[in-house]
Amino acid sequence: MTQVQVSSRRAWLPSVLVAAVFALAPICAGLAVSVLATRSAKADTASAKARVDSAKRRGLIGEQGDGFLGFVVDTASKPDLQAAVNEINIGRAAVYRETADKTGVAPDAAGQAVATQLINKMPAGQFYRPIGGVWTRK
Repeated sequence: MTQVQVSSRRAWLPSVLVAAVFALAPICAGLAVSVLATRSAKADTASAKARVDSAKRRGLIGEQGDGFLGFVVDTASKPDLQAAVNEINIGRAAVYRETADKTGVAPDAAGQAVATQLINKMPAGQFYRPIGGVWTRK
């Protein structure tokens, strides 16, 4: 049997990184939500937002744990709805990259922090899907 010796010189590093992500998450989320709120009015057309909001109420679209919109049901027959979701997700991706640049976290972390806030604020009856999870009605 071979024994492997693990150096403990940097054993603390993962825990420090996790602590830093959790400490920065509320800051990133707040910044990203405020940027998302101000930018979404500019980046997303009113018609795309209206289509997405309507689809959310009907249970066709939901919020995902990564901060992007996703399809709860197949909407291949609704190309206008797919275009609206793509438009909004492209705008969100830009906001997450901008937030990451300003705060030093990864865009994925910024998206996930925003997703937590969006899911917490969504009305009852709408759908969300945590990362690695399944669609769930709030």
